Amino acid sequence: MIIVSTDGSCLRNPGGAIGWAWVAHQGGSASAGAASGTNQIAELRAVLEAIRAHCDSEPLLIESDSLYAIKCSSEWVSGWRVNGWRTATGQAVKNVELVRSIDHAIATRPGPVRFRWVRGHVGNDFNEQADALAGAAARAAAADPAAAPDGIHDLPPITSAESAPEPVLESTKSSAPQALTLF
Repeated sequence: MIIVSTDGSCLRNPGGAIGWAWVAHQGGSASAGAASGTNQIAELRAVLEAIRAHCDSEPLLIESDSLYAIKCSSEWVSGWRVNGWRTATGQAVKNVELVRSIDHAIATRPGPVRFRWVRGHVGNDFNEQADALAGAAARAAAADPAAAPDGIHDLPPITSAESAPEPVLESTKSSAPQALTLF
């Protein structure tokens, strides 16, 4: 199983430079940024880039400290897809381009993708590495006049309407959860 930690950073939320990163526990990492965005965009982009970078059939476990990114990618997406990319209240899904790209990446990946929530900033080495890389990428994007304008408009078009399998939620019981895994 491939285990990857992801994180996003926004220097001024919303509208500041953003960065995203993933760190594979077995080695390897990547990060990038954009001139403007939100922390939610950065967190989603980190998940997307982790899936894209690990596109083989080996099971992929993505660790994130963002419940928003995890739930967008695994829990809420199936309902949004059925509702024509609308929320239960009829509002347009925020960051729909990224959510649809993640949905497509999961659906077209030969191996399964699972998610595990980890508490951020409590000494999880891989989460801390991803946080540092995402922050550095955001600072680099802020200083680069040629940085991408945001974390959305450089996404490639989705070429298939395939849908992702439904995830199964599994967690361990404790009074202060340190991790939550979605299967």
